[in-house]
Amino acid sequence: MTDDQLDTDQKQRSWLEKITQIFSDEPTDQRSLLEVLRNAEQDEVLDSDALSIIEGALQVSNMQVREIMIPRSQLVTVSANLSPQEIIEQVAKESHSRYPVVGDAIDNILGILLAKDLLPLVLQPNMDKFSIKDIVRPATFVPESKRLNVLLKEFRETRHHMAIVIDEYGSVCGAVTIEDVLEQIVGEIEDEYDVDDDSYIKRFDEENHIVKALTPIDEFNEHFNTSFSEQEFSTVGGLVLQRFGHIPERDETINIGPFLFTVLNADSRQIKLLKVTSTLLDTGTPQVAKLGR
Repeated sequence: MTDDQLDTDQKQRSWLEKITQIFSDEPTDQRSLLEVLRNAEQDEVLDSDALSIIEGALQVSNMQVREIMIPRSQLVTVSANLSPQEIIEQVAKESHSRYPVVGDAIDNILGILLAKDLLPLVLQPNMDKFSIKDIVRPATFVPESKRLNVLLKEFRETRHHMAIVIDEYGSVCGAVTIEDVLEQIVGEIEDEYDVDDDSYIKRFDEENHIVKALTPIDEFNEHFNTSFSEQEFSTVGGLVLQRFGHIPERDETINIGPFLFTVLNADSRQIKLLKVTSTLLDTGTPQVAKLGR
């Protein structure tokens, strides 16, 4: 083989090696895809905000409605038995845009009331013949196990912004809005009415709570009757992050005091959502584990 032929052969092999390297680096699962994206962010090909949104969008496909819903105990409803004046007063006080309308019991959902649909009533001199059943919108019911990406698609197709969540027996266990889903992708969405967020902590069942990572330590301590240091950490997310020693991924767990913290949503920079489970286990040493699904 001549020198020219050898040089040509080496160039061909080099070219083939580059092509092979390109395809060998192709992500084959979500974990490897995230690794490629995070490397792109480090190389400044992708900015951090864009990466956070992409990570949130990917995690939404693994999350279920039960993880972000407004639980039954915190659901603000409007009774169909109230007078028009009482309904207007309640809506003005609560300042929400949508309300489930119930009959004799919370499991009897008649529909969804949009606050804006009450505006014409204010101009009516006589509201004696008014019936709330005439203006409620049809309610959408979804199982608590529904995936968030599927729910978001349904919200977009139906143009509905709220769904009633039911359990396997058909009982109402909460509600979920399109804003709740979008916040898992883009982060907290605040408007002019979100001055005092009273929904940092949501009771899931007897032993479990869904807690936003931004929950102030003092509010967490007050709710759970604990005494975590407010000087060292300002939020629950900061406390959990320090105990992990790294940015955890979804489903990673850690024991801190009498609680098991499970990461429900996190990106490459921060923890967003946690499940807090009461437990008697308190070894004094943080334990990190990965839950299987």
